[in-house]
Amino acid sequence: MAPLVWLITGCSSGFGEQFVHSALARGDKVIATGRNAATKLKHFEGTGAAIVNLDVAQPEAEVRKIIDEAAKIYGRIDVLVNNAGYSLFGAVEESSNADYQGLFAVNVLGALSVTRAVLPYMRAQKSGTVVFVGSMYAWWTPTMVSIYGAAKAALKAIADGLATELAPFNIRTIDFEPGFFQTAITDLAHLQQYAPNAPLLDAYAGHRAAMLETAKSLTGNERGDVKKGVELMVDIIRGEGCAAGGRKVPARLPIGGDAVKVVEDTCRNMLKVIEAWREDVAGTTDREEFKGETGFEVVVTVPDVQW
Repeated sequence: MAPLVWLITGCSSGFGEQFVHSALARGDKVIATGRNAATKLKHFEGTGAAIVNLDVAQPEAEVRKIIDEAAKIYGRIDVLVNNAGYSLFGAVEESSNADYQGLFAVNVLGALSVTRAVLPYMRAQKSGTVVFVGSMYAWWTPTMVSIYGAAKAALKAIADGLATELAPFNIRTIDFEPGFFQTAITDLAHLQQYAPNAPLLDAYAGHRAAMLETAKSLTGNERGDVKKGVELMVDIIRGEGCAAGGRKVPARLPIGGDAVKVVEDTCRNMLKVIEAWREDVAGTTDREEFKGETGFEVVVTVPDVQW
């Protein structure tokens, strides 16, 4: 297999940093990107990775210019890993639209800017893989996590749409949805650093205290090992390990035992809701003259996943 060229965002730590090391270890070429790259990505000097300064939240035209220059380094981009992002935890009423806008600018719109900039190169070479590092919070959003969960749910929907849009060009889309791993995102200091800017309300003091206690107990005790998680994702992207032999890879995939449980439980709960309410919500809203017009099934039917 010829070496792949990876472009990875948010490489200063966590999953992004490990993606760089894991891809290089497979003999692939890597373009590692991040904000303030001269300092935050200095640890990649001498590893063989190309280092590019990229703030995904800057204007899309600027992102495109940077990606165009990055694409010249190796002449192609085979894998894009949209990893850049941060978390924000707090009650909706304690948050402002500015909090949401700031987080979405990085986690969602930034990923879209980079993806749009890379896709012309993948379409021209008639191959590629677009990866989003999502979260199990896209399926289950607990108290005080709605802003972050909303951003990851948006990535989930984007990945679904892109999967069908890009299939004719032999470009895959994968949204990995990890559970808890030992990254900065679950660290108590991180939670406090990225708290919403709006005034805190006494009404939510109980929720806030419970969240902080959970964070304290979780920090250092996360189930997932970052290296193992990334090695699994690299296997899937490269078609190795569990993905060997041409195994079909879905557009979304939970990573970690806790993520699998969250997705399973969420789906089971939704099926229970549907069964309890089916007679009330499935047919009572049809137009009297509706006879199942041509095209109806195409609009409402989710394509089956063939294995």
